[in-house]
Amino acid sequence: MPPQIDRTVPLTGEGTERGLTATTFAVLRRHRGTVAAATVRVVSLCGLVALLMTATIFALAWPVFTHMRNQRIWYRHVEDPYLHDHTDLGLVALWTLPLFLILLGAGSAALQTVCSRAVAAGTQGHPRGDEPRAADPGRLRPVLAVYGLRGLIVWPLPLLTAVVADRLTGYQLDTPEPLERGTWPHTLVQASPAAAVAVAVLLRLALALAPAAAAAGLGPRAALRHSWSLTWTRSGFARVLALTLPLAALTAGTVRLVTELSLPLRPLVRAHLEQATGNFFAAYYAGILAPVLVGLLVAAAVTLPLTFTAFAVLHDRLRSPRTPPMCA
Repeated sequence: MPPQIDRTVPLTGEGTERGLTATTFAVLRRHRGTVAAATVRVVSLCGLVALLMTATIFALAWPVFTHMRNQRIWYRHVEDPYLHDHTDLGLVALWTLPLFLILLGAGSAALQTVCSRAVAAGTQGHPRGDEPRAADPGRLRPVLAVYGLRGLIVWPLPLLTAVVADRLTGYQLDTPEPLERGTWPHTLVQASPAAAVAVAVLLRLALALAPAAAAAGLGPRAALRHSWSLTWTRSGFARVLALTLPLAALTAGTVRLVTELSLPLRPLVRAHLEQATGNFFAAYYAGILAPVLVGLLVAAAVTLPLTFTAFAVLHDRLRSPRTPPMCA
């Protein structure tokens, strides 16, 4: 009897490859136990850490909530309307945002490592019982480093441009504008943040395959260079863009849908927290955050395994020597 060949996931370089979508779902189906277990662990741990971080930030910002409550009582006493100023809370959110971004990056790197190893196990012809390990510190560290380096490459330009543009064109009380409205320097500076965001998006797309390259064995800087070279080929950028757009739409739609379905949590959290603390404003903002946190966690559990597996499959396809460079 001739030997049976497992064609659940075709080998890279076969004459008749499956489509990227079919290969992605085949990998997820083949390693569904490992990917599902890793997703549950990563999302649950990240959700717990995010909840603890949010509670800690609320505790540290409690004097702000107390001041807002006292101001509200005073304005009611003098029978004046009170519109609370949330500037201080905005500053607290701005300074603590990097902590949540680091948490998001760490969780994404762990899950992407698992998905990339699942793709490698399929495309390299490993036996069905050879499941990728969920925790591989040897590969997780380079993927984490890629996330950090990619963030440093992509986001400083739009942030710096937005700050400079606000300084030069933003309205400041009791301060004349450095650039006169209606002049072409004012128009160029005012439009510079949009141009910087467009450049950042292009850089982000060009480096989208770097985590998969790092999970495949490259170092952080080599993975970034490898992603850049794979993307800027005759078909590379078009394929990356064609994969990114529907996955981004799926993620955004899932976040929006789950957040809308979780809106009944808002009055529930607000009522219980106000009853426990006696502070309306702390309960109000906690109620706003609760559906958003649920939406992000559910969307991450649903869309990230699919996204990371698809990009790992695309990386495996593009690094084939059959893809000619754009400059060839």
